[in-house]
Amino acid sequence: MLIRTSRGVTCKPDPSYSVMSTTQPSPFSTLISAPIVAGIAVIAISTGVTHASSTSSDWAMFRGNNGQGIMETTDFPTEFGPDTNVAWKAAVPPAHSSPILVGDRIYLTGVDGQDLVTIALDRASGREVWRQAAPRPRTEKLDTRNGPAAASPVSDGSTVVVFFGDFGLIAYDRDGKSLWQVPLGPFNNVYGMGASPILVEDRVILAIDQQTNSSIFAVSLKTGERLWSAQRPEAKSGHSSPVLFQPEGGEPQVLMAGSFLLTSYSVATGEKLWWINGLPFEMKSTPSIADGNLFIHGYGSPLNEIDSTVSVPSWQEAKADDADGDNQITPEETSVSIAKEWLGFVDLNSNGKLGEDDWRYLQAALASKNSMIAIRLPGARATGDLTEEHVLWKHFRQVPQLPSPLTYQGALWMVNDRAITTVLDPATGTVLSQGRIEGLIDSIYASPIAGDGKVVITGRSGKIAVLSAKAAAAGKLESLAVNDMDEVIYATPALDATTLYVRTHTALYAFREARLTNEN
Repeated sequence: MLIRTSRGVTCKPDPSYSVMSTTQPSPFSTLISAPIVAGIAVIAISTGVTHASSTSSDWAMFRGNNGQGIMETTDFPTEFGPDTNVAWKAAVPPAHSSPILVGDRIYLTGVDGQDLVTIALDRASGREVWRQAAPRPRTEKLDTRNGPAAASPVSDGSTVVVFFGDFGLIAYDRDGKSLWQVPLGPFNNVYGMGASPILVEDRVILAIDQQTNSSIFAVSLKTGERLWSAQRPEAKSGHSSPVLFQPEGGEPQVLMAGSFLLTSYSVATGEKLWWINGLPFEMKSTPSIADGNLFIHGYGSPLNEIDSTVSVPSWQEAKADDADGDNQITPEETSVSIAKEWLGFVDLNSNGKLGEDDWRYLQAALASKNSMIAIRLPGARATGDLTEEHVLWKHFRQVPQLPSPLTYQGALWMVNDRAITTVLDPATGTVLSQGRIEGLIDSIYASPIAGDGKVVITGRSGKIAVLSAKAAAAGKLESLAVNDMDEVIYATPALDATTLYVRTHTALYAFREARLTNEN
């Protein structure tokens, strides 16, 4: 079956990539050990929820309720800054992770000198309530755009769970007492780890996508004991966070975007249920879900643009350069320039050579295309490859690498790393509006969020644009304000009913309309 694209052309889904053996040892043989439980007391954990949130004004995980970046609010300020509409300001250590809001607390992680810390703040005042340092048995190599505290916390109000790539998972109670620890790693993600954990019912779910032994697993929120794990042999590069989906009449599912595939797993058992093929080879964004559809985009490199074609010889042809006959190609042996340039990305076992699996991954990676993909979510009994029937459309232009998509008030937003904003019709992929925001010429790491009819786009240099959602859907990118924090920002902001929380390199700000602050 052919699929429609937003450019008025047709294309077939990319071919499946499945060259890695499915008989690899369990990823948990090296990536996870038995949980370390602090003490014998166990706190009561509520169950039966399908997302982490205690009240309607909580923002209890990366990008809030189910990672969607939306808060129903009518009061957060349009204009703000270091001296404007500041309810409070708290000094915090730097990090790429985002703050979460649960009950009367704010939780965030950071890097304080050499310490990986989890911090609890009082939500009303910004006062620090407690701070705990995690073990740090190693310092993993990171891409310059990443940091050792990249994953955001998640909480159900009673327990807060954090993940650090240099250690693993840790759970604290609301008073900062360590409940359990699950050491993980070391990892071999070329960028370093970045996916955030999520909560569903009585379990914590974390995806570990890396060059070898990729997996997704669940541990008990109560004890840290492993409940299930599922291998993801196709996933090689990226750090998307999973989202939850519960079809009508069905059980909750975890949806995980990774190299080439969007995959559904059973929350209860980890069973792989269904998948969509044709995603780019690098995935870093978190999916957006609206009106029964899912939207996800990925970006690999300029060579993966829709108009780019890179020819790579077959493995049999490439082996002609194998001078020493060891069935592996070194950079010195190969005459294929892209194989030399991409060695660090496709040398899956990091031995400095390319074997057949590495070469086939190189071919598949270069064949994939940077794109936004719209997917119709299936019913409760769906299984297997749903690509032909459920891919609605693809869009190939100005695709982001890092910021996640946002679906808000009938429009689909994506903001690429160079601050070009594209607003699409979710039903058809038609471009409704596109362009640069005046005053926001910047690189973008944070994901857009929305509420009160406004969309917030945050630049790395500290410029934060607030746009009219209604105007953008009608064809005009209307900037209501561009606010300058005058400090570097990597973290995605958080929202509650009245307040916008912005994390800069050195501080967490709570912005609220002055009249509301004065009322309190």
